[in-house]
Amino acid sequence: MGLKFDYKYGQTPIDENEKGGLLIESITTQGELNEFEQLNIERAIEWILRTSFSSAQILSEDFIKLVHKKMFDKVWKWAGKYRKSNKNIGVDWTVIGIELRSLLDDTKFWIENKIYGPDEIAIRFKFRLVKIHCFPNGNGRHSRIMADIIIESIFKKEVFSWNHSSMGKADELRYKYISALHHGENGDIEHLLKFARG
Repeated sequence: MGLKFDYKYGQTPIDENEKGGLLIESITTQGELNEFEQLNIERAIEWILRTSFSSAQILSEDFIKLVHKKMFDKVWKWAGKYRKSNKNIGVDWTVIGIELRSLLDDTKFWIENKIYGPDEIAIRFKFRLVKIHCFPNGNGRHSRIMADIIIESIFKKEVFSWNHSSMGKADELRYKYISALHHGENGDIEHLLKFARG
């Protein structure tokens, strides 16, 4: 396959086996791949907007996989399937299911016991989900959409902006986002909360 990846700062490289999962053979550049993925994600967002989900549905392993599948199923064979290799980020691939179930149980506990406010629950969920890194790729985008689903469907609040108003400064935003994730490593998610609502 002639596709050459041009990884941006903080992106997770795709291994050779995963590259073989590309469904559109005509894609040869990173720009073309980005376009097809974006179209796929827009279709997924349309599906999310016209469907109502219960809290029990959202906080399930099947739903986590389904959202990723809807986001990438026209581009990648492995859409909605857990990765089968270790990456530069994320838990060991053999414990993804265990870590995800732990996150889902914790989130249910936070909601039932009002441990944090709605924004903080959604952002803590997003942060831990991206740290698990369930899928070969698309984990950052997937975790942001999951946070939006949680805040809108469970808490009936407005979705996060994720600094979209400044998308002309994509590289600068990426550094800001990665920096906010690094702060989260020490339990400080204030930066990520500000980024999400910025």
